[in-house]
Amino acid sequence: METFESSHVSKKKNTHVDLPGDIPQADLVKRFIRVNHAGEFGAKRIYEGQLAVLKDTQEAATIEHMKDQELHHLETFEKLIVDRQVRPTIFHPIWNAAGFALGVGTALLGPKAAMACTVAVEEVIDEHYADQVAQLTEDEKDLKETINRFREEELEHRDTAIDLGGETTPGYPVLRKTIRAGSKLAIWLSERF
Repeated sequence: METFESSHVSKKKNTHVDLPGDIPQADLVKRFIRVNHAGEFGAKRIYEGQLAVLKDTQEAATIEHMKDQELHHLETFEKLIVDRQVRPTIFHPIWNAAGFALGVGTALLGPKAAMACTVAVEEVIDEHYADQVAQLTEDEKDLKETINRFREEELEHRDTAIDLGGETTPGYPVLRKTIRAGSKLAIWLSERF
């Protein structure tokens, strides 16, 4: 029995077949580049906010390392925005302020809360990047490889944050749920606008 997912791929040529209501691959790629650019910018701002509060703590070097990786991701997507002529999200100024505020706010609750923020955000990014890779065709092999490489680094951030006690911060379930919901909303908005 053929599943819905396998019906998207032609068995003759192993190529993607558009179905009614599907977003054309070119438009999907633009969405992915736009939202990933926005997300990496937001992540950079979160870490900058955390460092503004935690710069003199033992966690500072770890946060700085994660921020540097996010900066590399951002630079990659900035280049793709230009090369592929993709319009950035209109929410860029909001993500600038919101990312920094989230970083500062969680860091003010303590280093473990800052790590809880990282866990929650990186969980969403992991799911988001995995979904993108599943939707990209082989015509976008380089973009798939880039997203997979960045996804591995995001998972490294999540694991590091767990190791540093992110899941043990008081109120973690509520904090995690709130940050995940906000991250998913930011993704949805950035993809479309």
